Amino acid sequence: MLNKQGRPTRPAGTESDGENRQTRPTFTGNRALQLEEPLIFEVGRTDITGVDLAEPDEFASRLGGHGRTAPIGLPALSEPEAMRHYVRLSQKNYAIDMGLYPLGSCTMKHNPRLNEQVARLPGFADIHPLQPQSTVQGALALIHELGHWLVTITGMHSVAMSPKAGAHGELCGMMAIKAALSAAGKTPKKVLVPVSAHGTNPATAALLGYSVVDVPARADGTVAVDDVKKLIAEHEGDIAAIMLTNPNTCGLFEPQISEIAEAVHEAGGYFYCDGANLNAIMGKTRPGDLGVDAMHINLHKTFSTPHGGGGPGAGPVVLSEALAPFAPLPFVEKDGETYRLVEHEHDDGGSHPFGRMTAFHGQMGMFVRAFAWMLSHGSDGMRQASEDAVLNANYIRAGLADLMSLPFPDHPSMHEVLFDDTFLKDTGVSTLDFAKAMIDEGYHPMTMYFPLVVHGAMLIEPTESESRASLDLFIATMRDLVMAAKSGDQSDRFTGAPHFAPRKRLDETLAARSPVLKWTPPEPYEEAAE
Repeated sequence: MLNKQGRPTRPAGTESDGENRQTRPTFTGNRALQLEEPLIFEVGRTDITGVDLAEPDEFASRLGGHGRTAPIGLPALSEPEAMRHYVRLSQKNYAIDMGLYPLGSCTMKHNPRLNEQVARLPGFADIHPLQPQSTVQGALALIHELGHWLVTITGMHSVAMSPKAGAHGELCGMMAIKAALSAAGKTPKKVLVPVSAHGTNPATAALLGYSVVDVPARADGTVAVDDVKKLIAEHEGDIAAIMLTNPNTCGLFEPQISEIAEAVHEAGGYFYCDGANLNAIMGKTRPGDLGVDAMHINLHKTFSTPHGGGGPGAGPVVLSEALAPFAPLPFVEKDGETYRLVEHEHDDGGSHPFGRMTAFHGQMGMFVRAFAWMLSHGSDGMRQASEDAVLNANYIRAGLADLMSLPFPDHPSMHEVLFDDTFLKDTGVSTLDFAKAMIDEGYHPMTMYFPLVVHGAMLIEPTESESRASLDLFIATMRDLVMAAKSGDQSDRFTGAPHFAPRKRLDETLAARSPVLKWTPPEPYEEAAE
C-alpha cells in the first residue's frame, strides 16, 4: 500500500522553531549514514604497517648521509580502512555533479562524461612529454587543431598553448607585451588596471616590475574611456598596457571597450583582456575585433571542465599579429602532413619568443576535454551555450530583483548577476550569515565579497548547464531565505548556520592566518573507576 502520510519536510530530530536542530547526539558522532570521519592519523597507528614486507637482504645504502634516521610516522591502515576513509571524505565534497554551483566568476559548468572517456583514450592518457615526436603525431595534431579553433573563436592571430592556468596565461600575455615593447626600444613602467579586476591582474603586472595604476569604475560598474585617457595623459609615455576584463567582474559588458583599446594603442601601449568570462560572449563577439592584443582562455572553465577541474587547468593565450612573434616556446607547427614542436628560437626565423613558460607544452588532458566539447557542440552549439548562460543569469536576476538589491539595476547582466547586501540592512543578518544558511539548504554559497567595488557583493553564475527546474528551485530557496531574514523571527537559522554541515561554522580567517599543519596526538586520559 502507498504511504498516505507522506514524509516530513524537516529532518528528524529538529524543532519547528529552528532551534535545537540536533536534539540527540549519537555515541559515534555519526548522523544516520552520514559518517563522522576522523583524521587518518586517528584511524591508523604509526607503529605498524598495513602491508607485510619481507626483510631485505644485506645491502649497501647509496643514500650517503641522507638516509632516514627516525621512523617515517605515517599511519598504517588495512585496505578496507584506507578505502573507506577516502571514500567517506569524497562524499563530504560538494561538486557540480551534485547540484547547482552558483560561484560567480568561476564558471562551474557541467563536464560531459564523453570528455572524460576521450581524455582516457590510449594515445592521449598514456603518452610522455619526452617521447619522440614521431610517436605522438595524433596528440600534436589535436593541440594544433584546438589552437586553430581558439584563434577562430576569438578573432586573433595566433595562440600560445603552454600556459597551465588563467594566472599563468596572464603572465604569458604580459610577458609577450613586455618583450614587444623591449624589441621596439620602449621601457614604460606602468600598467592600467580597473579596480574591479581579478586580483591576479595587478599581481601579474607587479611581478613583471610594473607599477599598477588604478582605473576607477563608474557608478554603473563599467570603465569610462575618458578616465582611461585622463590617466594616459597623467602618465604620458609610461603606459605599457591596460588589463581589462570583458565582460567585467560585475557581470557587465564594457560598452566602451573598443574606444579604450584605441586610446591605449594611440599611447603606444597594448590591450590585455582577461578572458575568464569568455563563456558569456563565445560565438557572439570576437575579442580581436574589439582591439584586444592578448587574452588568456580558461579551458577548464569555458570549455566544460569545471573551475579547477579536480586537477590541472589550461590557460592558452591568443595573441594579435603584433604580439604573435613573441609567443613563448614550445609551439606546434605543421610541416606538410607532419606536426612538430618548435623548441628553439633558431628553429623558426620569423619568431622572437620571450622564452619558455613551462618545461613541457601544456596539459594534454585539458586539451582533449576542451576539444571534445568543441566538436560535440559545433560553432552553433558554442554560441547557444553563451546565449543560455546569459539567459540563465538574467532569469535568476528577474526572479530575485524584487527582494534582493541590484547595485547596477540599469544594465542587463551577462553570464552572472551581481547582488549586494543592501536588502539585509537592519535585519541583523550579515552577508556571511546568509551564505552559511545557503549551505543548510544544500547550496554552495555564491561568490561573496567580490568584486570589491560593491559592498557585500553576492555574485551568482548559473552557467548554461542548469535547467529551468533547477533555477526555479534555487530562486525559490533564495526567496525563502530573504523573507526569513527580513521577518526577523528566524535569527538562529542564520547566525548559527550551517546547522547540518559536518563542522558547523568555522573561523576561516583564523584558520588561514594560523593554520595547524601538524597533527598532535591528544593527551591520554583514564576512565573513571566504577
